Amino acid sequence: MAVNDECKLKFLELKAKRNYRFIVFKIDENNQQVMVEKVGGPNQSYEDFTNSLPPAECRYAVFDFDFTTDENCQKSKIFFIAWAPDTSKVRSKMLYASSKDRFKRELDGIQLELQATDPSEMSLDIVKARAI
Repeated sequence: MAVNDECKLKFLELKAKRNYRFIVFKIDENNQQVMVEKVGGPNQSYEDFTNSLPPAECRYAVFDFDFTTDENCQKSKIFFIAWAPDTSKVRSKMLYASSKDRFKRELDGIQLELQATDPSEMSLDIVKARAI
């Protein structure tokens, strides 16, 4: 599975320049490569991000999560999210599962990973708990 150069460029901009809050990636089965499907601006919320994931199709995504620690320090963690809803096609789930590790290696700087099959598995509370 090839990775489109735009995926790496957008991820570097999210990581270094904080131009984006999130990026949603899609596997283009015709071209056999991972592509950028959507980017969210720096002012978009976690809810905007979760609403951009299709309810019945698999996706990869990265989300730049800002939070405040108990010591009142501002921090941020970059999450990699493997979205594979139960309602998606088996072939699609297998394709995303088999290419996930290779794709993740292309994105240098991911700090945490979440795998979700329904929205409750990636609620904001879960993300906060993982980040701290």
